[in-house]
Amino acid sequence: MTELSSWAQIGYLVAAVLFILGLKGLSHPRTAVRGNLYGSTGMLLAVVVTLFDRAIIDLRMLAIGLAIGAVLGVLIALRVEMTSMPELVALFNGFGGIASVLVATASAIEAVGRGTATLQLNVAAAATVVIGAVTFTGSLIAFGKLRELITGRSISFPGLQALNVVLFGSCLVLGALTVIQPEQTLWLWILIALAGLLGVLVVIPVGGADMPVVIALLNSYSGLAAAATGFVLSNSLLIIAGSLVGASGLILTQIMCKAMNRSLMNVLLGKGQAAGGDTASADEVYAGKVKATSADEIAILLETAQRVVIVPGYGLAVAQAQHAVRDLTQTLERAGATVEFAIHPVAGRMPGHMNVLLAEAEIPYEQLKEMAEINPTFEQVDVAIVLGANDVVNPIARQDPTSPIAGMPILDVDKARTVVVIKRSLSPGFAGIPNPLFAADNALMFFADGKQAVIDINKAIQEAS
Repeated sequence: MTELSSWAQIGYLVAAVLFILGLKGLSHPRTAVRGNLYGSTGMLLAVVVTLFDRAIIDLRMLAIGLAIGAVLGVLIALRVEMTSMPELVALFNGFGGIASVLVATASAIEAVGRGTATLQLNVAAAATVVIGAVTFTGSLIAFGKLRELITGRSISFPGLQALNVVLFGSCLVLGALTVIQPEQTLWLWILIALAGLLGVLVVIPVGGADMPVVIALLNSYSGLAAAATGFVLSNSLLIIAGSLVGASGLILTQIMCKAMNRSLMNVLLGKGQAAGGDTASADEVYAGKVKATSADEIAILLETAQRVVIVPGYGLAVAQAQHAVRDLTQTLERAGATVEFAIHPVAGRMPGHMNVLLAEAEIPYEQLKEMAEINPTFEQVDVAIVLGANDVVNPIARQDPTSPIAGMPILDVDKARTVVVIKRSLSPGFAGIPNPLFAADNALMFFADGKQAVIDINKAIQEAS
């Protein structure tokens, strides 16, 4: 080992430590910014060390790629809206997957041409292209569903699961052929095509309600693909970083599955959405039972409320109402009320979506209560304000074992003394089913844009005081 290589290994070790510290920091909103900085610094260090340690022939091409990537990254960061963050994450997962596929394929073909292909390289290349191609195409489908370019409902057909099993088996056979006969690069290209098709067919049957689970799983896949690429390139840091992402993604996936009462194996087989039964129609659920309200009536309720719980959902993100919610919270607190936020693990379209939105509005982390903490106390809540949430507060999850969200743990807002639901309409959530909460005896519906509704409520309270 040369002196330069020794320093490179030390640099990799420091970068790995920064990655671990970054993950630890990202585990809590208060330290997330610092954690992100640690991770970014670690990656910068890793790139610099690799450039000096490896035989990089054309630094000009790398500089051009770096410039293009930096410009695109800045533009995306400045232009993307918070509501589009989930699909952006899905797209980034796909980029990670295809990058691993391209690097592994190029390295494998180059090694064959030079006659330097080894068993480790061949096995790692086969694993990389399978995982990476599944991640790429699966992420594109997830992006399309979240962006509503394709339907968010489950897309399936008879024999789909059997076809997925056949495709997976074919990928294993082709992977073995790639290892045994590396000089036959045709096997590698067919393997990429079949793995890409598998990625599409695994994700299309997953409905919108289960998309947070898929995003977490694809994130894990992208990490595993990067780790496998590390073995292709004999790069220890890439193995470590990819393993960290892969492991943390699997842990997050398991947390999401638990939060939605889903089996991880079902998600792996593309059966994330529960099978729907003969659920009641919207007309049957809502007919003559929905009670509309106004900002003035809600203000009267809140004037005497001692404890208020706000339940944020995707509608809050669409309306960009987080700052208006902060202002309402401060008004209620000045009036002597206790205000808390009930956070469902899969509220929104990705894990932590609501936490990020509320943190952006500088709402104290201490006011954000997880489902396990807040649920036992809803009977002591005077007013629960549901802002844009739907499936995560739908009591049908407890009542109908045939519904698409059957058994999914929900926020028990229906147990509060009064529930105020702010929505534009009675439209269903991702699961596509009506919500009996909207027609409950203790529920009031305020049909309005989320942001404007909160502003109007806040104004009515201030005018009445």
